[in-house]
Amino acid sequence: MEKVSTIGLDVAKHVFQVHGVDAQGAVVVRRKLRRDDVVAFFTSLPACLIGIEACATSHHWARVLTALGHEVRLMPASYVKPYVKRQKNDASDAEAICEAVTRPTMRFVPTKSEEQQSVLMLHRVRELLIRQRTMLVNALRGHLAELGIITRQGATGLSMLVALVEDEGHDLIPPLARSALFLLVQQLREVHEKVGELDRQIHIWHRSHELSRRLETIPDHRQRNRCDRDRCFPVQIRPATRGLAWPGAATELIRRKGSARADQQARRSLHPSPSCCGSPCRASLLS
Repeated sequence: MEKVSTIGLDVAKHVFQVHGVDAQGAVVVRRKLRRDDVVAFFTSLPACLIGIEACATSHHWARVLTALGHEVRLMPASYVKPYVKRQKNDASDAEAICEAVTRPTMRFVPTKSEEQQSVLMLHRVRELLIRQRTMLVNALRGHLAELGIITRQGATGLSMLVALVEDEGHDLIPPLARSALFLLVQQLREVHEKVGELDRQIHIWHRSHELSRRLETIPDHRQRNRCDRDRCFPVQIRPATRGLAWPGAATELIRRKGSARADQQARRSLHPSPSCCGSPCRASLLS
């Protein structure tokens, strides 16, 4: 094999595509590699320039190939797309990557370390759990709304709903519905505890990282982060062993329901029935 100067590597889960050229731009190698053969193939090559599209696994392969002595450059996929000459496939993508990495005006993505990716995973898992918690809260509110139970938005209203589900001393919620909603409350508590644990891990990492502590010295940076945390953690659900979050929730809702029925009856009495309004009723029209 002639000396390879530049390689475009299209990474995947199992099959990788390699497109390599020499210093004059002539194609030297074009082949597919199984995942287990990638390290052995690049170990046998002399040090060269390798271009990879920035994606979820590209940073891992950039670290691996850099450790073998190669120069690896990551590029956004949107910057590589204009260099695809024909229909999109692995071979065309690898050729486009090989050409794009040599462009003098190309912009590259810095390779992330394992620590940087780990911190990003903490944030992404936390965001996922927050979305799941929001889904659980919306489901709990929606199911109880079907039974005519509505509370105000925010932590106070949610605590009231949780107390209603856990309190068996009233008949506002049927037993069958209560058994289903109790599972949502349990899962909501578990997700909330996991979010708090991730928040503590992020805080510990922040205190141990010099650059992150320096970012905290930016004016208004700390207050802005505090506001973001307050929006992300508005719900404070007490553990079941500590009693109900709202002891008088059932009594309050029963009172509200009674006043609502009285209001509906009062409004209904203000409107005359069709038989006494002087106009023929629906029954007379159909007869």
